[in-house]
Amino acid sequence: MRIAVFGANGPTGRHLTGQALAAGHEVVAVTRRPGSLPARPGLTVTVADATDPAAVDTAISGTDAVLSALGARFSKETITTYSASATAITGAMTRHGVERLLAVSSSIADPHWRPTGAHFFNHVLDPLVNRRLGRTLHEDMRRMEAVIRATSLDWTLVRPSGLFEHPAATDYRTAENSADGVFTARVDLAASMLRELEEQRYVRTAMGVITTAVRPNIAKLIWNEGVKKN
Repeated sequence: MRIAVFGANGPTGRHLTGQALAAGHEVVAVTRRPGSLPARPGLTVTVADATDPAAVDTAISGTDAVLSALGARFSKETITTYSASATAITGAMTRHGVERLLAVSSSIADPHWRPTGAHFFNHVLDPLVNRRLGRTLHEDMRRMEAVIRATSLDWTLVRPSGLFEHPAATDYRTAENSADGVFTARVDLAASMLRELEEQRYVRTAMGVITTAVRPNIAKLIWNEGVKKN
């Protein structure tokens, strides 16, 4: 299968690209930074801004599916990366007859998501980090989801919880809408997307993904994913 990966140079996109190539797929890695991805058999690097309809149209031409792992940093300002890219991507897919789309969103997009037994997270971290510091980011994720849901594509909204790095895929769990857990390893997020691409269990719905076998250090996670990036 020939797959377009948006955000291919990002933390999750690199896992997606590597795992897809290892599985025998051809990958069109879409990035804004030329030369950021080393040459590999089966890999085509396309330089494009995911919010530019013309550039996205060129990147998607000739592909069988699209996986979006685009991300943005927390900001007090209005964020439009997710919704603008979703508009460009879904428009191009419709024009080219590409039907399968998987797009990374967040468990925060599910208004009913509250991990079981996670008192500190539910009452301290979530209100402070996600609902306050990440408010504009998650608002745009919801706009992205609305754009995608309004299409006739075979879409899946992929909702991880708190993202962290881990060297190898684990026995992760998936569930419709959101999964009951606080953390998701990026390597598991990528693996779940590629498995869903094959199995199609969550077409035209959301798929929650969580990692249960390992847990990150909370202080390190907040520093790496929040403070250090901003």
